[in-house]
Amino acid sequence: MIFSKAGSAGYLINHLARRFARGLTARIKPLGLSTGVFPALLELWESDGLTQSQLVQRLDIEQATMAGTLARMERDGLVVRQRDPDDGRVQRIWLTPQARSLQQPAIQAALDENTEALSGLTPAERQQFIALMVKVLKTSGAALP
Repeated sequence: MIFSKAGSAGYLINHLARRFARGLTARIKPLGLSTGVFPALLELWESDGLTQSQLVQRLDIEQATMAGTLARMERDGLVVRQRDPDDGRVQRIWLTPQARSLQQPAIQAALDENTEALSGLTPAERQQFIALMVKVLKTSGAALP
Protein backbone atom coordinates (compact mmCIF):
# COMPACT_ATOMS: atom_id res chain seq x y z
CA MET A 1 0.00 0.00 0.00
CA ILE A 2 1.30 3.45 -0.93
CA PHE A 3 0.68 6.47 1.27
CA SER A 4 0.05 9.71 -0.56
CA LYS A 5 0.43 12.88 1.49
CA ALA A 6 -1.52 14.79 -1.16
CA GLY A 7 -4.46 12.43 -0.66
CA SER A 8 -4.32 12.21 3.13
CA ALA A 9 -6.91 14.34 4.93
CA GLY A 10 -4.99 14.07 8.19
CA TYR A 11 -1.71 15.15 6.66
CA LEU A 12 -3.30 18.05 4.77
CA ILE A 13 -5.31 19.28 7.76
CA ASN A 14 -2.22 19.16 9.96
CA HIS A 15 -0.20 21.07 7.35
CA LEU A 16 -2.97 23.63 6.93
CA ALA A 17 -3.30 24.07 10.71
CA ARG A 18 0.44 24.78 10.97
CA ARG A 19 0.13 27.37 8.17
CA PHE A 20 -2.81 29.06 9.89
CA ALA A 21 -0.95 29.03 13.22
CA ARG A 22 2.14 30.58 11.65
CA GLY A 23 0.08 33.32 10.04
CA LEU A 24 -1.90 34.01 13.20
CA THR A 25 1.29 34.06 15.27
CA ALA A 26 2.75 36.77 13.05
CA ARG A 27 -0.41 38.85 13.48
CA ILE A 28 -0.91 38.50 17.25
CA LYS A 29 2.71 38.49 18.42
CA PRO A 30 2.85 42.32 18.29
CA LEU A 31 -0.09 42.26 20.74
CA GLY A 32 1.99 40.16 23.15
CA LEU A 33 -0.10 37.05 22.46
CA SER A 34 0.69 33.58 21.21
CA THR A 35 -1.37 30.91 19.51
CA GLY A 36 -1.08 28.90 22.73
CA VAL A 37 -3.18 31.38 24.73
CA PHE A 38 -5.46 32.53 21.92
CA PRO A 39 -8.03 29.69 22.17
CA ALA A 40 -8.37 30.18 25.94
CA LEU A 41 -8.84 33.89 25.42
CA LEU A 42 -11.56 33.26 22.83
CA GLU A 43 -13.44 31.12 25.35
CA LEU A 44 -13.01 33.63 28.17
CA TRP A 45 -14.01 36.57 25.96
CA GLU A 46 -17.27 34.70 25.36
CA SER A 47 -17.74 33.46 28.96
CA ASP A 48 -15.49 35.10 31.51
CA GLY A 49 -15.16 33.26 34.82
CA LEU A 50 -14.90 29.70 33.52
CA THR A 51 -13.14 27.03 35.54
CA GLN A 52 -9.98 25.30 34.37
CA SER A 53 -11.91 22.07 33.79
CA GLN A 54 -14.50 23.92 31.69
CA LEU A 55 -11.70 25.33 29.54
CA VAL A 56 -10.15 21.86 29.18
CA GLN A 57 -13.48 20.48 28.00
CA ARG A 58 -14.26 23.35 25.63
CA LEU A 59 -10.80 23.36 24.06
CA ASP A 60 -10.42 19.57 24.01
CA ILE A 61 -6.90 19.67 25.45
CA GLU A 62 -5.08 17.93 28.28
CA GLN A 63 -5.43 19.21 31.85
CA ALA A 64 -1.65 19.65 32.15
CA THR A 65 -1.52 21.70 28.95
CA MET A 66 -4.29 23.97 30.21
CA ALA A 67 -2.58 24.37 33.58
CA GLY A 68 0.62 25.52 31.86
CA THR A 69 -1.27 27.86 29.55
CA LEU A 70 -3.12 29.46 32.46
CA ALA A 71 0.11 29.84 34.43
CA ARG A 72 1.65 31.73 31.48
CA MET A 73 -1.50 33.83 31.06
CA GLU A 74 -1.44 34.70 34.76
CA ARG A 75 2.28 35.53 34.61
CA ASP A 76 1.64 37.79 31.59
CA GLY A 77 -1.18 39.66 33.33
CA LEU A 78 -3.98 38.29 31.15
CA VAL A 79 -5.98 36.40 33.79
CA VAL A 80 -6.45 36.11 37.52
CA ARG A 81 -7.72 33.08 39.41
CA GLN A 82 -10.29 33.53 42.14
CA ARG A 83 -12.01 31.02 44.37
CA ASP A 84 -15.66 30.43 43.54
CA PRO A 85 -17.73 32.04 46.31
CA ASP A 86 -20.18 29.10 46.27
CA ASP A 87 -17.57 26.33 46.16
CA GLY A 88 -14.16 27.13 47.65
CA ARG A 89 -12.62 24.06 45.97
CA VAL A 90 -13.16 25.64 42.55
CA GLN A 91 -11.11 28.44 41.04
CA ARG A 92 -12.59 30.60 38.32
CA ILE A 93 -10.48 32.24 35.64
CA TRP A 94 -11.17 35.92 35.07
CA LEU A 95 -9.80 38.19 32.36
CA THR A 96 -7.82 41.25 33.38
CA PRO A 97 -8.49 44.66 31.83
CA GLN A 98 -5.35 44.09 29.75
CA ALA A 99 -6.80 40.90 28.23
CA ARG A 100 -10.16 42.57 27.61
CA SER A 101 -8.42 45.42 25.76
CA LEU A 102 -6.82 42.89 23.38
CA GLN A 103 -10.10 41.28 22.31
CA GLN A 104 -10.88 43.48 19.32
CA PRO A 105 -7.38 43.64 17.81
CA ALA A 106 -6.75 39.92 18.37
CA ILE A 107 -10.05 38.86 16.83
CA GLN A 108 -9.45 41.20 13.92
CA ALA A 109 -6.04 39.59 13.40
CA ALA A 110 -7.68 36.15 13.28
CA LEU A 111 -10.34 37.37 10.86
CA ASP A 112 -7.65 38.89 8.64
CA GLU A 113 -5.67 35.63 8.67
CA ASN A 114 -8.76 33.62 7.76
CA THR A 115 -9.62 36.02 4.94
CA GLU A 116 -6.11 35.89 3.51
CA ALA A 117 -5.73 32.13 3.87
CA LEU A 118 -9.06 31.44 2.18
CA SER A 119 -8.72 34.14 -0.47
CA GLY A 120 -8.32 31.53 -3.22
CA LEU A 121 -11.83 30.22 -2.56
CA THR A 122 -15.12 31.69 -3.66
CA PRO A 123 -17.57 32.66 -0.91
CA ALA A 124 -19.55 29.47 -1.60
CA GLU A 125 -16.39 27.36 -1.45
CA ARG A 126 -15.45 28.98 1.88
CA GLN A 127 -18.86 28.10 3.33
CA GLN A 128 -18.60 24.55 2.01
CA PHE A 129 -15.04 24.15 3.31
CA ILE A 130 -16.06 25.24 6.81
CA ALA A 131 -19.23 23.12 6.73
CA LEU A 132 -17.21 20.04 5.76
CA MET A 133 -14.67 20.65 8.53
CA VAL A 134 -17.50 20.96 11.06
CA LYS A 135 -19.05 17.74 9.74
CA VAL A 136 -15.76 15.85 10.11
CA LEU A 137 -15.27 17.23 13.62
CA LYS A 138 -18.79 16.20 14.63
CA THR A 139 -18.25 12.74 13.17
CA SER A 140 -15.07 12.40 15.23
CA GLY A 141 -16.98 13.30 18.40
CA ALA A 142 -15.36 16.71 18.89
CA ALA A 143 -17.25 19.23 20.98
CA LEU A 144 -18.13 22.23 18.88
CA PRO A 145 -19.17 25.71 19.93
